[in-house]
Amino acid sequence: IIRVCPQEDSSHDDNTFPQDFTFGVATAAYQIEGGWNEDGKGPSIWDTVTHEHPELIDDKSSGDVGPDSYHLYREDVKILKELGVNFYRFSISWARILPTGDVSSLNPAGLKYYSDLIDLLLEEGIQPMVTMFHYDLPQYIQDLGGLTNPLFVKYFLEYSRILYENYGSRVKHWITFNEPSESCIQGYSSGTQAPLIKLHGVGEYICAYNVLLAHAEAYHFYKAKFAKIFGGKVGITLDSRWLYQKSPGNDLIEKGMQFQLGFFANPIFSPSGGWAKQLEDSVDRNSAKERRAWSRLPAFSPAEIERVKGSADFLGLNYYSARFVEPGKFAEDSTNPSWERDQNLTYMVDPSWRRAKSSWLYMVPEGLKDILLWIKRTYGNPEVIVTENGWSDDGELEDDGRVDYLKGHLQAVSEALQEGCNVRGYTHWSLLDNFEWMRGYTEKFGLYRVDMEDPEKKRVQKKSATVYKDIIKSRKIT
Repeated sequence: IIRVCPQEDSSHDDNTFPQDFTFGVATAAYQIEGGWNEDGKGPSIWDTVTHEHPELIDDKSSGDVGPDSYHLYREDVKILKELGVNFYRFSISWARILPTGDVSSLNPAGLKYYSDLIDLLLEEGIQPMVTMFHYDLPQYIQDLGGLTNPLFVKYFLEYSRILYENYGSRVKHWITFNEPSESCIQGYSSGTQAPLIKLHGVGEYICAYNVLLAHAEAYHFYKAKFAKIFGGKVGITLDSRWLYQKSPGNDLIEKGMQFQLGFFANPIFSPSGGWAKQLEDSVDRNSAKERRAWSRLPAFSPAEIERVKGSADFLGLNYYSARFVEPGKFAEDSTNPSWERDQNLTYMVDPSWRRAKSSWLYMVPEGLKDILLWIKRTYGNPEVIVTENGWSDDGELEDDGRVDYLKGHLQAVSEALQEGCNVRGYTHWSLLDNFEWMRGYTEKFGLYRVDMEDPEKKRVQKKSATVYKDIIKSRKIT
Protein backbone atom coordinates (compact mmCIF):
# COMPACT_ATOMS: atom_id res chain seq x y z
CA ILE A 1 0.00 0.00 0.00
CA ILE A 2 1.50 3.27 -1.13
CA ARG A 3 1.17 6.31 1.12
CA VAL A 4 1.30 9.57 -0.77
CA CYS A 5 1.74 12.11 2.00
CA PRO A 6 4.10 12.26 4.99
CA GLN A 7 2.61 12.14 8.45
CA GLU A 8 2.34 15.40 10.32
CA ASP A 9 1.89 16.23 13.97
CA SER A 10 -1.63 16.31 15.37
CA SER A 11 -3.17 18.12 18.26
CA HIS A 12 -5.97 15.59 18.79
CA ASP A 13 -6.24 11.89 19.59
CA ASP A 14 -6.58 9.36 16.79
CA ASN A 15 -10.24 8.62 17.49
CA THR A 16 -11.62 12.09 18.26
CA PHE A 17 -12.73 15.01 16.12
CA PRO A 18 -12.06 18.73 16.59
CA GLN A 19 -14.90 20.98 17.69
CA ASP A 20 -15.25 22.63 14.29
CA PHE A 21 -15.64 19.29 12.48
CA THR A 22 -19.26 18.73 11.39
CA PHE A 23 -21.36 15.59 10.98
CA GLY A 24 -24.34 15.09 8.70
CA VAL A 25 -26.40 12.72 6.60
CA ALA A 26 -27.42 12.85 2.96
CA THR A 27 -30.40 12.11 0.71
CA ALA A 28 -31.43 12.90 -2.86
CA ALA A 29 -34.77 14.24 -4.07
CA TYR A 30 -35.77 11.51 -6.51
CA GLN A 31 -34.76 8.78 -4.07
CA ILE A 32 -36.89 9.95 -1.12
CA GLU A 33 -39.49 12.56 -2.05
CA GLY A 34 -42.19 10.78 -3.99
CA GLY A 35 -44.96 13.16 -5.04
CA TRP A 36 -43.60 12.75 -8.54
CA ASN A 37 -46.42 14.64 -10.28
CA GLU A 38 -47.96 16.63 -7.42
CA ASP A 39 -48.45 20.39 -7.08
CA GLY A 40 -47.15 21.27 -10.52
CA LYS A 41 -43.96 19.20 -10.58
CA GLY A 42 -42.78 18.28 -14.07
CA PRO A 43 -41.32 14.93 -15.15
CA SER A 44 -37.61 14.19 -14.78
CA ILE A 45 -35.51 11.75 -16.75
CA TRP A 46 -35.86 9.26 -13.88
CA ASP A 47 -39.65 9.50 -14.02
CA THR A 48 -39.39 8.74 -17.72
CA VAL A 49 -37.05 5.77 -17.38
CA THR A 50 -38.90 4.10 -14.49
CA HIS A 51 -42.28 4.57 -16.18
CA GLU A 52 -41.30 3.63 -19.74
CA HIS A 53 -38.71 0.96 -18.93
CA PRO A 54 -39.57 -0.66 -15.58
CA GLU A 55 -37.88 -3.84 -16.79
CA LEU A 56 -34.52 -2.07 -16.38
CA ILE A 57 -35.04 -1.62 -12.61
CA ASP A 58 -34.19 -4.73 -10.58
CA ASP A 59 -37.57 -4.88 -8.85
CA LYS A 60 -39.49 -2.88 -11.52
CA SER A 61 -40.10 -0.13 -8.94
CA SER A 62 -39.87 3.66 -9.11
CA GLY A 63 -39.51 6.74 -6.93
CA ASP A 64 -43.14 7.74 -7.49
CA VAL A 65 -43.82 7.43 -3.74
CA GLY A 66 -40.74 5.97 -2.04
CA PRO A 67 -40.24 7.18 1.56
CA ASP A 68 -42.69 9.99 0.69
CA SER A 69 -40.60 12.82 2.09
CA TYR A 70 -42.60 15.31 0.05
CA HIS A 71 -45.38 14.76 2.58
CA LEU A 72 -43.32 13.47 5.51
CA TYR A 73 -40.41 15.91 5.60
CA ARG A 74 -41.33 16.86 9.17
CA GLU A 75 -40.71 13.25 10.18
CA ASP A 76 -37.31 13.43 8.49
CA VAL A 77 -36.38 16.57 10.41
CA LYS A 78 -37.56 14.92 13.62
CA ILE A 79 -35.15 12.00 13.22
CA LEU A 80 -32.39 14.35 12.08
CA LYS A 81 -32.84 16.17 15.38
CA GLU A 82 -32.72 12.85 17.24
CA LEU A 83 -29.45 11.95 15.51
CA GLY A 84 -27.94 15.28 16.53
CA VAL A 85 -26.46 16.02 13.10
CA ASN A 86 -24.94 19.42 12.40
CA PHE A 87 -26.17 19.52 8.79
CA TYR A 88 -28.49 17.78 6.36
CA ARG A 89 -27.40 17.35 2.77
CA PHE A 90 -30.42 17.09 0.48
CA SER A 91 -31.02 17.83 -3.17
CA ILE A 92 -33.61 19.96 -4.91
CA SER A 93 -35.68 18.54 -7.72
CA TRP A 94 -35.10 20.91 -10.62
CA ALA A 95 -38.39 19.74 -12.18
CA ARG A 96 -40.32 20.58 -8.99
CA ILE A 97 -39.03 24.16 -9.04
CA LEU A 98 -38.95 24.70 -12.82
CA PRO A 99 -41.00 21.96 -14.55
CA THR A 100 -39.62 22.80 -17.99
CA GLY A 101 -36.23 23.86 -16.72
CA ASP A 102 -36.43 27.67 -16.99
CA VAL A 103 -38.11 30.57 -15.22
CA SER A 104 -41.09 30.61 -17.59
CA SER A 105 -42.40 27.57 -15.71
CA LEU A 106 -41.62 28.75 -12.15
CA ASN A 107 -43.68 26.65 -9.72
CA PRO A 108 -44.60 28.43 -6.44
CA ALA A 109 -45.60 25.16 -4.74
CA GLY A 110 -42.18 23.68 -5.44
CA LEU A 111 -40.44 26.77 -4.11
CA LYS A 112 -42.54 26.64 -0.96
CA TYR A 113 -41.80 22.97 -0.27
CA TYR A 114 -38.05 23.52 -0.04
CA SER A 115 -38.48 26.83 1.76
CA ASP A 116 -40.54 25.12 4.46
CA LEU A 117 -37.98 22.33 4.76
CA ILE A 118 -35.10 24.80 5.12
CA ASP A 119 -36.97 26.85 7.70
CA LEU A 120 -37.76 23.77 9.78
CA LEU A 121 -34.15 22.59 9.67
CA LEU A 122 -32.89 25.95 10.86
CA GLU A 123 -35.48 26.04 13.65
CA GLU A 124 -34.01 22.76 14.90
CA GLY A 125 -30.42 24.00 14.66
CA ILE A 126 -29.56 21.92 11.58
CA GLN A 127 -27.74 23.58 8.70
CA PRO A 128 -29.04 22.82 5.19
CA MET A 129 -26.47 21.71 2.61
CA VAL A 130 -28.16 21.89 -0.78
CA THR A 131 -27.27 19.90 -3.90
CA MET A 132 -28.64 21.59 -7.00
CA PHE A 133 -28.41 18.62 -9.37
CA HIS A 134 -28.52 14.98 -8.25
CA TYR A 135 -29.20 13.12 -11.52
CA ASP A 136 -32.89 14.13 -11.97
CA LEU A 137 -32.76 16.40 -15.02
CA PRO A 138 -36.11 17.85 -16.18
CA GLN A 139 -37.29 15.75 -19.12
CA TYR A 140 -37.92 18.93 -21.13
CA ILE A 141 -34.20 19.79 -21.05
CA GLN A 142 -33.32 16.22 -21.98
CA ASP A 143 -35.59 16.52 -25.00
CA LEU A 144 -33.31 19.37 -26.09
CA GLY A 145 -30.23 17.15 -25.75
CA GLY A 146 -29.73 17.30 -22.02
CA LEU A 147 -26.21 17.66 -20.69
CA THR A 148 -24.72 17.32 -24.19
CA ASN A 149 -26.44 20.49 -25.44
CA PRO A 150 -24.31 23.65 -24.97
CA LEU A 151 -27.53 25.44 -23.95
CA PHE A 152 -27.43 23.37 -20.76
CA VAL A 153 -24.95 25.90 -19.37
CA LYS A 154 -27.52 28.70 -19.66
CA TYR A 155 -30.34 26.58 -18.27
CA PHE A 156 -28.28 25.61 -15.24
CA LEU A 157 -27.19 29.19 -14.59
CA GLU A 158 -30.82 30.35 -14.63
CA TYR A 159 -31.78 27.51 -12.27
CA SER A 160 -28.96 28.45 -9.88
CA ARG A 161 -30.15 32.08 -9.89
CA ILE A 162 -33.62 31.01 -8.78
CA LEU A 163 -32.16 28.94 -5.95
CA TYR A 164 -29.76 31.65 -4.75
CA GLU A 165 -32.44 34.34 -4.80
CA ASN A 166 -34.99 32.26 -2.92
CA TYR A 167 -32.81 30.37 -0.43
CA GLY A 168 -29.44 32.12 -0.41
CA SER A 169 -30.01 33.96 2.85
CA ARG A 170 -30.57 30.64 4.63
CA VAL A 171 -28.30 28.15 2.81
CA LYS A 172 -24.56 28.50 3.41
CA HIS A 173 -23.31 25.41 1.54
CA TRP A 174 -24.22 24.84 -2.10
CA ILE A 175 -23.19 21.83 -4.20
CA THR A 176 -23.70 22.37 -7.91
CA PHE A 177 -23.48 18.76 -9.15
CA ASN A 178 -23.44 15.37 -7.49
CA GLU A 179 -21.11 12.83 -9.11
CA PRO A 180 -21.14 14.32 -12.63
CA SER A 181 -18.92 11.50 -13.86
CA GLU A 182 -21.77 9.07 -13.15
CA SER A 183 -24.25 11.27 -15.01
CA CYS A 184 -21.92 11.60 -17.98
CA ILE A 185 -20.49 8.08 -18.25
CA GLN A 186 -23.58 6.03 -17.36
CA GLY A 187 -26.15 8.50 -18.67
CA TYR A 188 -24.57 9.64 -21.95
CA SER A 189 -21.97 6.99 -22.82
CA SER A 190 -22.85 3.47 -21.69
CA GLY A 191 -26.55 4.31 -21.45
CA THR A 192 -26.94 2.20 -18.32
CA GLN A 193 -28.73 4.91 -16.33
CA ALA A 194 -31.13 7.73 -17.16
CA PRO A 195 -31.41 9.12 -19.77
CA LEU A 196 -30.13 5.88 -21.39
CA ILE A 197 -28.11 7.64 -24.12
CA LYS A 198 -25.46 5.46 -25.78
CA LEU A 199 -22.71 7.70 -27.18
CA HIS A 200 -19.65 5.64 -26.23
CA GLY A 201 -16.41 7.58 -26.09
CA VAL A 202 -18.03 10.85 -27.15
CA GLY A 203 -21.08 11.60 -25.03
CA GLU A 204 -19.26 11.40 -21.70
CA TYR A 205 -16.69 14.02 -22.76
CA ILE A 206 -19.18 16.47 -24.26
CA CYS A 207 -21.28 16.09 -21.12
CA ALA A 208 -18.27 16.66 -18.83
CA TYR A 209 -17.24 19.77 -20.78
CA ASN A 210 -20.71 21.32 -20.48
CA VAL A 211 -21.07 20.38 -16.81
CA LEU A 212 -17.75 21.99 -15.93
CA LEU A 213 -18.70 25.20 -17.73
CA ALA A 214 -22.14 25.20 -16.08
CA HIS A 215 -20.61 24.65 -12.64
CA ALA A 216 -18.14 27.50 -13.17
CA GLU A 217 -20.85 29.92 -14.27
CA ALA A 218 -23.02 29.10 -11.25
CA TYR A 219 -19.98 29.54 -8.96
CA HIS A 220 -18.93 32.90 -10.41
CA PHE A 221 -22.51 34.16 -10.44
CA TYR A 222 -22.80 33.45 -6.70
CA LYS A 223 -19.46 35.12 -6.00
CA ALA A 224 -20.42 38.22 -7.97
CA LYS A 225 -23.98 38.67 -6.70
CA PHE A 226 -24.46 36.86 -3.39
CA ALA A 227 -21.25 35.91 -1.58
CA LYS A 228 -20.73 39.27 0.14
CA ILE A 229 -24.39 39.43 1.16
CA PHE A 230 -24.91 35.86 2.35
CA GLY A 231 -21.37 34.63 3.06
CA GLY A 232 -21.97 31.12 1.75
CA LYS A 233 -19.80 28.64 -0.14
CA VAL A 234 -20.23 26.87 -3.47
CA GLY A 235 -18.58 23.54 -4.23
CA ILE A 236 -19.02 20.37 -6.26
CA THR A 237 -19.31 16.72 -5.21
CA LEU A 238 -17.13 14.19 -7.03
CA ASP A 239 -16.97 10.43 -6.55
CA SER A 240 -13.96 8.18 -6.73
CA ARG A 241 -12.56 4.90 -5.54
CA TRP A 242 -9.06 4.81 -4.18
CA LEU A 243 -6.61 2.65 -6.12
CA TYR A 244 -3.76 0.38 -5.09
CA GLN A 245 -1.22 -1.35 -7.30
CA LYS A 246 0.85 -4.43 -6.57
CA SER A 247 3.62 -3.64 -9.05
CA PRO A 248 6.41 -1.21 -8.07
CA GLY A 249 5.75 2.51 -8.33
CA ASN A 250 2.46 4.36 -8.48
CA ASP A 251 2.10 5.14 -12.19
CA LEU A 252 -1.10 3.12 -12.57
CA ILE A 253 -2.55 4.73 -9.47
CA GLU A 254 -1.88 8.20 -10.85
CA LYS A 255 -3.35 7.35 -14.24
CA GLY A 256 -6.43 5.78 -12.73
CA MET A 257 -6.99 8.58 -10.25
CA GLN A 258 -6.77 11.19 -12.98
CA PHE A 259 -9.35 9.35 -15.06
CA GLN A 260 -11.61 8.97 -12.01
CA LEU A 261 -11.38 11.88 -9.58
CA GLY A 262 -9.22 14.00 -11.87
CA PHE A 263 -11.80 13.85 -14.67
CA PHE A 264 -13.60 16.77 -13.00
CA ALA A 265 -11.22 17.72 -10.19
CA ASN A 266 -8.22 18.62 -12.36
CA PRO A 267 -9.99 21.42 -14.28
CA ILE A 268 -11.27 22.93 -11.02
CA PHE A 269 -8.67 22.23 -8.34
CA SER A 270 -5.30 21.81 -10.06
CA PRO A 271 -2.91 24.79 -10.30
CA SER A 272 -2.79 24.54 -14.09
CA GLY A 273 -6.47 23.84 -14.79
CA GLY A 274 -7.74 22.09 -17.88
CA TRP A 275 -8.08 18.38 -18.46
CA ALA A 276 -5.75 16.03 -16.63
CA LYS A 277 -2.75 15.34 -18.86
CA GLN A 278 -3.12 11.55 -18.70
CA LEU A 279 -6.73 11.80 -19.85
CA GLU A 280 -6.13 14.43 -22.51
CA ASP A 281 -3.13 12.65 -24.04
CA SER A 282 -4.93 9.33 -24.16
CA VAL A 283 -8.16 10.58 -25.73
CA ASP A 284 -6.34 12.78 -28.25
CA ARG A 285 -4.03 9.92 -29.24
CA ASN A 286 -6.84 7.41 -29.59
CA SER A 287 -8.95 9.89 -31.55
CA ALA A 288 -6.10 10.32 -34.02
CA LYS A 289 -5.76 6.53 -34.37
CA GLU A 290 -9.47 6.40 -35.10
CA ARG A 291 -8.87 8.87 -37.98
CA ARG A 292 -11.22 11.44 -36.52
CA ALA A 293 -11.20 15.03 -37.74
CA TRP A 294 -10.89 16.20 -34.13
CA SER A 295 -10.47 14.74 -30.67
CA ARG A 296 -13.41 13.18 -28.90
CA LEU A 297 -12.39 15.32 -25.91
CA PRO A 298 -13.61 18.92 -26.34
CA ALA A 299 -10.79 21.45 -26.02
CA PHE A 300 -11.07 24.21 -23.43
CA SER A 301 -10.14 27.66 -24.67
CA PRO A 302 -7.57 29.54 -22.55
CA ALA A 303 -10.40 31.72 -21.21
CA GLU A 304 -12.47 28.65 -20.28
CA ILE A 305 -9.54 27.09 -18.47
CA GLU A 306 -9.20 30.21 -16.34
CA ARG A 307 -12.96 30.41 -15.79
CA VAL A 308 -13.20 26.84 -14.50
CA LYS A 309 -9.94 26.81 -12.55
CA GLY A 310 -10.47 27.60 -8.88
CA SER A 311 -14.26 27.64 -9.22
CA ALA A 312 -15.04 25.88 -5.93
CA ASP A 313 -14.83 26.79 -2.28
CA PHE A 314 -14.72 23.13 -1.28
CA LEU A 315 -14.49 19.65 -2.76
CA GLY A 316 -17.29 17.28 -1.84
CA LEU A 317 -15.97 13.72 -1.90
CA ASN A 318 -18.16 10.63 -2.24
CA TYR A 319 -16.05 7.63 -1.25
CA TYR A 320 -17.38 4.11 -0.90
CA SER A 321 -14.68 1.59 -1.83
CA ALA A 322 -11.29 0.82 -3.39
CA ARG A 323 -9.75 -1.36 -6.09
CA PHE A 324 -6.41 -2.78 -7.15
CA VAL A 325 -5.34 -1.63 -10.60
CA GLU A 326 -3.30 -3.32 -13.34
CA PRO A 327 -2.62 -2.49 -17.00
CA GLY A 328 -5.67 -3.00 -19.18
CA LYS A 329 -6.09 -5.55 -21.92
CA PHE A 330 -8.06 -3.55 -24.45
CA ALA A 331 -6.70 -4.01 -27.96
CA GLU A 332 -6.71 -1.06 -30.33
CA ASP A 333 -10.26 -0.77 -31.61
CA SER A 334 -11.41 2.16 -33.66
CA THR A 335 -15.04 1.02 -33.80
CA ASN A 336 -15.86 1.03 -30.11
CA PRO A 337 -14.23 3.94 -28.24
CA SER A 338 -15.10 4.61 -24.61
CA TRP A 339 -13.87 6.18 -21.39
CA GLU A 340 -12.92 2.68 -20.23
CA ARG A 341 -10.84 1.99 -23.34
CA ASP A 342 -9.17 5.40 -23.16
CA GLN A 343 -7.83 4.67 -19.68
CA ASN A 344 -7.15 0.98 -20.48
CA LEU A 345 -6.83 -0.23 -16.91
CA THR A 346 -8.06 -3.38 -15.19
CA TYR A 347 -9.66 -3.10 -11.76
CA MET A 348 -9.78 -5.92 -9.21
CA VAL A 349 -10.75 -6.52 -5.60
CA ASP A 350 -8.89 -8.26 -2.80
CA PRO A 351 -10.66 -11.55 -1.92
CA SER A 352 -10.27 -10.67 1.76
CA TRP A 353 -12.33 -7.48 1.46
CA ARG A 354 -15.80 -7.70 2.98
CA ARG A 355 -18.59 -7.15 0.43
CA ALA A 356 -21.86 -5.31 0.98
CA LYS A 357 -25.20 -6.19 -0.62
CA SER A 358 -24.16 -4.03 -3.58
CA SER A 359 -21.93 -5.97 -5.96
CA TRP A 360 -19.54 -3.02 -6.35
CA LEU A 361 -19.16 -2.12 -2.66
CA TYR A 362 -16.34 -3.51 -0.52
CA MET A 363 -15.24 -2.37 2.92
CA VAL A 364 -11.84 -0.68 2.52
CA PRO A 365 -11.77 2.16 5.06
CA GLU A 366 -8.05 2.80 4.69
CA GLY A 367 -8.77 3.86 1.12
CA LEU A 368 -10.63 6.91 2.40
CA LYS A 369 -7.55 8.08 4.26
CA ASP A 370 -5.36 7.45 1.23
CA ILE A 371 -7.60 9.34 -1.18
CA LEU A 372 -7.73 12.30 1.20
CA LEU A 373 -3.94 12.30 1.34
CA TRP A 374 -3.79 12.16 -2.47
CA ILE A 375 -6.12 15.15 -2.72
CA LYS A 376 -3.91 17.05 -0.28
CA ARG A 377 -0.78 16.36 -2.31
CA THR A 378 -2.28 16.76 -5.77
CA TYR A 379 -4.52 19.80 -5.31
CA GLY A 380 -2.84 21.81 -2.57
CA ASN A 381 -4.98 20.66 0.36
CA PRO A 382 -8.35 22.21 -0.53
CA GLU A 383 -11.23 22.19 1.92
CA VAL A 384 -12.89 18.76 1.68
CA ILE A 385 -16.24 17.56 2.95
CA VAL A 386 -16.93 13.83 2.73
CA THR A 387 -20.41 14.19 1.22
CA GLU A 388 -21.29 10.48 0.93
CA ASN A 389 -20.04 7.28 2.55
CA GLY A 390 -22.23 4.30 3.27
CA TRP A 391 -22.94 0.55 3.29
CA SER A 392 -25.73 -1.50 1.75
CA ASP A 393 -27.54 -4.53 3.16
CA ASP A 394 -31.01 -6.09 3.20
CA GLY A 395 -32.39 -3.55 5.65
CA GLU A 396 -31.88 -5.38 8.92
CA LEU A 397 -32.21 -3.37 12.12
CA GLU A 398 -29.17 -5.03 13.70
CA ASP A 399 -26.97 -3.71 10.91
CA ASP A 400 -23.55 -4.60 12.27
CA GLY A 401 -21.95 -4.35 8.83
CA ARG A 402 -22.98 -0.70 8.59
CA VAL A 403 -21.73 -0.08 12.12
CA ASP A 404 -18.32 -1.53 11.24
CA TYR A 405 -18.21 0.44 8.00
CA LEU A 406 -19.17 3.70 9.73
CA LYS A 407 -16.60 3.34 12.51
CA GLY A 408 -13.83 2.26 10.16
CA HIS A 409 -14.30 5.15 7.79
CA LEU A 410 -14.61 7.75 10.52
CA GLN A 411 -11.37 6.36 11.95
CA ALA A 412 -9.79 6.87 8.52
CA VAL A 413 -11.02 10.48 8.44
CA SER A 414 -9.60 11.07 11.92
CA GLU A 415 -6.21 9.73 10.83
CA ALA A 416 -6.28 11.93 7.72
CA LEU A 417 -6.92 14.93 9.95
CA GLN A 418 -3.86 14.02 11.99
CA GLU A 419 -1.78 14.04 8.81
CA GLY A 420 -2.87 17.55 7.95
CA CYS A 421 -5.71 16.93 5.51
CA ASN A 422 -8.18 19.82 5.38
CA VAL A 423 -11.32 17.76 6.00
CA ARG A 424 -14.19 19.78 7.48
CA GLY A 425 -17.08 17.32 7.65
CA TYR A 426 -18.44 13.81 7.20
CA THR A 427 -21.77 12.85 5.67
CA HIS A 428 -23.29 9.39 5.98
CA TRP A 429 -25.29 7.97 3.07
CA SER A 430 -28.12 7.74 3.77
CA LEU A 431 -30.66 8.94 6.30
CA LEU A 432 -33.36 6.58 4.99
CA ASP A 433 -33.72 3.38 3.04
CA ASN A 434 -34.71 4.66 -0.39
CA PHE A 435 -34.95 4.08 -4.14
CA GLU A 436 -31.45 3.04 -5.16
CA TRP A 437 -31.59 3.93 -8.88
CA MET A 438 -31.33 0.85 -11.14
CA ARG A 439 -31.34 -1.40 -8.08
CA GLY A 440 -34.75 -0.15 -6.96
CA TYR A 441 -35.45 -1.11 -3.34
CA THR A 442 -33.34 -4.28 -3.38
CA GLU A 443 -30.44 -2.61 -1.54
CA LYS A 444 -30.74 -0.56 1.66
CA PHE A 445 -28.36 2.21 2.76
CA GLY A 446 -30.38 3.94 5.47
CA LEU A 447 -29.71 4.59 9.13
CA TYR A 448 -33.50 4.30 9.38
CA ARG A 449 -35.63 1.55 7.87
CA VAL A 450 -38.60 2.56 5.77
CA ASP A 451 -41.16 -0.11 4.92
CA MET A 452 -42.20 0.85 1.39
CA GLU A 453 -45.35 -1.29 1.70
CA ASP A 454 -46.50 0.62 4.79
CA PRO A 455 -48.86 3.48 3.82
CA GLU A 456 -47.50 5.52 6.73
CA LYS A 457 -43.86 4.96 5.69
CA LYS A 458 -42.81 4.78 9.33
CA ARG A 459 -39.11 5.49 9.99
CA VAL A 460 -37.54 2.85 12.28
CA GLN A 461 -34.14 3.44 13.87
CA LYS A 462 -31.41 0.90 13.19
CA LYS A 463 -28.44 0.03 15.37
CA SER A 464 -26.18 2.17 13.14
CA ALA A 465 -28.27 5.25 13.87
CA THR A 466 -27.71 4.78 17.60
CA VAL A 467 -23.97 4.35 17.07
CA TYR A 468 -23.72 7.41 14.82
CA LYS A 469 -25.72 9.46 17.32
CA ASP A 470 -23.26 8.53 20.09
CA ILE A 471 -20.26 9.40 17.92
CA ILE A 472 -21.71 12.81 17.03
CA LYS A 473 -22.50 13.58 20.65
CA SER A 474 -19.13 12.49 22.04
CA ARG A 475 -17.09 13.51 18.94
CA LYS A 476 -15.27 10.24 19.52
CA ILE A 477 -15.21 6.76 18.00
CA THR A 478 -15.74 4.32 20.84
